[in-house]
Amino acid sequence: MSVIQKIRDKYAVVIVVVICLAIVSFLLQDAFFGKSSMTRRSTSVGKVNGEDLDLSEYQRRIQEAENTARQQMPNIDEQTRQYIREQVWNQFLNEEIMQAQYKKLGIVVTEAEVVDQIKGKNPNPIVVQQFMRDGQFDRNALQQAISQAGSNPQIREALHQLESYIAKFQEQQKYVTLVKQGVYLPKWLAEQQQKDISQTANISYVNVPYATIADSTVKVTVGEMERFIQAHKQLFQVDESRKVEYVSFDAIPSAADSAAAIQQLVAMKEELDTTKDVAGFINRNSDIKYYDGYISKNEAKVPQKDSIVNLPVGAIFGPYYDNNLIVYAKMVDRKNMPDSVKVRHILIASGAQGGLPDSIAKKRADSIEVAVKGGADFKALVNQFSDDPGSKQTGGEYELTPSSQFVPEFKDFAFEGGKGQVKVVKTQFGYHVIEIMDQKNIGPAIKVAYLGKSVEPSKETNNAAFSAASDFASKSHNAADFEKTIQEERLNKRIADNVRPMDFVTPGIGQSRELVRWAYDAKKGDVSSVFTFDDKYVVAVLSSIRKEGTAPLDDVRPQVEAEVRKQKKAEQIIAKLQSPASLDAAIKATNQPALKAEGVNFATPFIASLGFEPRVAGAAFNKNWGTAHVSAPIEGNGGVYIIQVDSYEPSGQPAQDVASQQAAYEQGVKSMLDQQLFDVLKKKSDVKDTRGKFF
Repeated sequence: MSVIQKIRDKYAVVIVVVICLAIVSFLLQDAFFGKSSMTRRSTSVGKVNGEDLDLSEYQRRIQEAENTARQQMPNIDEQTRQYIREQVWNQFLNEEIMQAQYKKLGIVVTEAEVVDQIKGKNPNPIVVQQFMRDGQFDRNALQQAISQAGSNPQIREALHQLESYIAKFQEQQKYVTLVKQGVYLPKWLAEQQQKDISQTANISYVNVPYATIADSTVKVTVGEMERFIQAHKQLFQVDESRKVEYVSFDAIPSAADSAAAIQQLVAMKEELDTTKDVAGFINRNSDIKYYDGYISKNEAKVPQKDSIVNLPVGAIFGPYYDNNLIVYAKMVDRKNMPDSVKVRHILIASGAQGGLPDSIAKKRADSIEVAVKGGADFKALVNQFSDDPGSKQTGGEYELTPSSQFVPEFKDFAFEGGKGQVKVVKTQFGYHVIEIMDQKNIGPAIKVAYLGKSVEPSKETNNAAFSAASDFASKSHNAADFEKTIQEERLNKRIADNVRPMDFVTPGIGQSRELVRWAYDAKKGDVSSVFTFDDKYVVAVLSSIRKEGTAPLDDVRPQVEAEVRKQKKAEQIIAKLQSPASLDAAIKATNQPALKAEGVNFATPFIASLGFEPRVAGAAFNKNWGTAHVSAPIEGNGGVYIIQVDSYEPSGQPAQDVASQQAAYEQGVKSMLDQQLFDVLKKKSDVKDTRGKFF
């Protein structure tokens, strides 16, 4: 007992402290690393007026959009992915910004409205477009889809999406209608505009050009330029961006690389000369896939064209260069054929294409062929029977050239048959009743096989380029070293300006997302390590950081310096002129001649002899001066002006009906609203785009 008591007495305080520390540690761990911890990394890719778009939701939307895009193009490249990312982001912006507007104004779309927009007497344009048959809205097709929705999940989901689109469409229509109803040109303002254009002024003036004062005599300080920017902030608003300067070391194929490629191609040329399966050989070995079709001699667009199109059948020309390819061309066949054909057809879809059973489709096509040969109205038969929606609007007509992408059986008959011939042709889509309407410019056509190999840089060439880039990077510890090394080694520096946070492509480089991410993590003046982009090795320096808002002086210095210098010149000229009592006084004070300008109009800032001078045009109609007095000095775009109105004359423009003028103005503003309204709302919203942290 005494031992235990000693432990209690000696270590009680220590044990209490340890327990307290354990509890505090547990609480801190939860605060800093738990689900709602203070240091947990945000997964928001952006905010609009406080509403987040979570990374997982953004990726889900992107995936849905990519799946939709794959229905049109199976292979999506990086450029398309970038477009989809931007499209999804803009859709989120639109949802959040517009929903806030709808809520603020109490705009709602009821279920009854949506039903009426689908089933009512005047269906929504979206519905009409979805159920268009032969150029007309097919209400029966709509009713059939609605009746099948209960048993068909795909149709049911499609109708739900249609309802959602219509609800959004109606919300937008209501909002835009409300805004447009606020567009109004008052009658008094329309009448004033009529008065403004009803007369012109003939003026005499003295102009003291700014160029009469040498730039070198006018000093501009940094403070003056900064004050100018602050006074004209609206002119210098910029989005967040970076300016990157870089040197690219390209792994360009060497003479040895080209020689190796030619040697490889020469070895294959022997087999090309003897093989009977030219198409199979080309598709297995060439970087240019075999085109099993004819083109007219005029359509051929290849280097060494004259030598190739005149080859005998079976002969080979080459090797020759075609951009980065070394190529042999073999003449496979030649024959006479039209360079264009006009046909019309009726398609009876069959089998796997969702049409009739094959035997029934064949009998129907044969019957239509007999009817056509008997003089039946072809267009009427197209509208009644054809399963090709792409040609119904044109009576089944197509115009083809030898290089047109059509199924081979269809195309072969169109070019090899005779004008006026009618025939049933079977393709993968079903049975086509084809009539050849016209064939033009019958002449030589050729079928050529191209055995091409790209010249790729060898491992040694790549290593040499990478070594040069690494050597450059090792000498460029900062921006000054970067510039010095460029000068010493006579390298070509390139500039990528206005690099945005979500850019995936850099001008002159191509796909370069890693470089963009580096630019947004780096500090001004930092030099990168070597980036590898395909056959390029890039070393970059971050030369400028632009934050969203007012542009810094360094980025707009030439423009601002010119404007401030112009202002200071104007002050000198005005001080010299003071307030001349007449044009003669202005002439004596400046030693500049008096000139004339006629037909000056208040509503037109361009003056024939002066250019864009809105202040001069406005001053010509100042009531305080009229024809009795000369103006005060006018600070124009090209110089300082003193003007005197010699006379006012009717403009000769017929007076427009005020009501028509009001309507035209209001319609013009409403048209602009369709294009610009959302952009205005976006600028007035609090938008934070942080996607660059994740992509």
